[in-house]
Amino acid sequence: MSETAAVPTAPLRARAEIDLAALRANVRALRARAKGAALMAVVKSDAYGHGAVPCARAAVEAGATWLGTATPEEALALRAAGLDTRVLCWLWVPGGPWREAIEADIDVALSGMWALREVTEAARQAGRPARVQLKADTGLGRNGCQPADWPELVAEALRAEREGLVRVTGLWSHFACADEPGHPSIAAQLARFREMVAYAEEQGVRPEVRHLANSPATLTLPETHFDLVRPGIAMYGVSPSPEIGTPADFGLRPVMTLSASLALVKHVPGGHGVSYGHHYVTPGETTLGLVPVGYADGIPRHASGTGPVLVDGKWRTVAGRVAMDQFVVDLGGDEPPVGAEAVLFGPGDRGEPTAEDWAQACGTIAYEIVTRIGTRVPRVYVNGEEEG
Repeated sequence: MSETAAVPTAPLRARAEIDLAALRANVRALRARAKGAALMAVVKSDAYGHGAVPCARAAVEAGATWLGTATPEEALALRAAGLDTRVLCWLWVPGGPWREAIEADIDVALSGMWALREVTEAARQAGRPARVQLKADTGLGRNGCQPADWPELVAEALRAEREGLVRVTGLWSHFACADEPGHPSIAAQLARFREMVAYAEEQGVRPEVRHLANSPATLTLPETHFDLVRPGIAMYGVSPSPEIGTPADFGLRPVMTLSASLALVKHVPGGHGVSYGHHYVTPGETTLGLVPVGYADGIPRHASGTGPVLVDGKWRTVAGRVAMDQFVVDLGGDEPPVGAEAVLFGPGDRGEPTAEDWAQACGTIAYEIVTRIGTRVPRVYVNGEEEG
């Protein structure tokens, strides 16, 4: 239970409780939706704000056989923590730690010739082949190799493989609009991926895994599962998009509950301005509660005047602007004690808002809500060990 922090006896200023049992159950639910494929648990960006190492371990316990990170530094941190599961990292820049990744048995993604040149040089220095996966741009227009450049990348990767410098372990791509049911780009990207994979295999590439499916595709597009699926946000119990369904629709449960302890409760008269700019003025005599988290903790400033909070059994709304370290809620005359819990979001079981509620209030996506919770907010891990 090395990652499972004991629940403190005194209230914390704020805490993000991470339910590892919920995460394990989510991984199992996702595996059940992609029975013919292996599962890569995507733990980039500190596991979407949940804590990379504890979440990676829980995901592996639940059957994930791969871990995915954006940066090589994230991948190397998993190795440093003792995780020996297969790891893929895909966001490289020139001069990156190629040799360290090779020596740590990390699979690295290549989207262009510059990356292939750098990884083969690092393999020469390391005296061992690099495990590489070729990424195709099938229409996202972000990372990945364009179809026109694919033949050159495939040919040079095969040449490097013959020289013992690389082993091509995978072929993959990423969807642009899998969270928009029926979007024409989905079928177009799937067809392009099949074509680019077929070409590479005709030339002699023998990948261990071919993969395309992110969270929404894992949940709704079985024809895209291939050998491996890569759920990210869904693993943390958050729906990729309200359009495709709620977490409960897919048997998923939100993993993070964000709460804080009220730092002050006070009576104020009507007509009292609240927070910077006085964008909120009390309509009458009332009580105000001070919630000691702000945008330095990852609470969106865009939640000013809109963010929902459960205090004393009732939904409240952020009153006025979110400041760097704190915001205010109008308690409407209620007088919960100082130190009472203010729940910003969680699974919703106790009537509290969810991350999706915050996303709607801020005009963003739930991914951003959970991922941006900052390091000043301690993660408290519960249910860290399997029962039985």
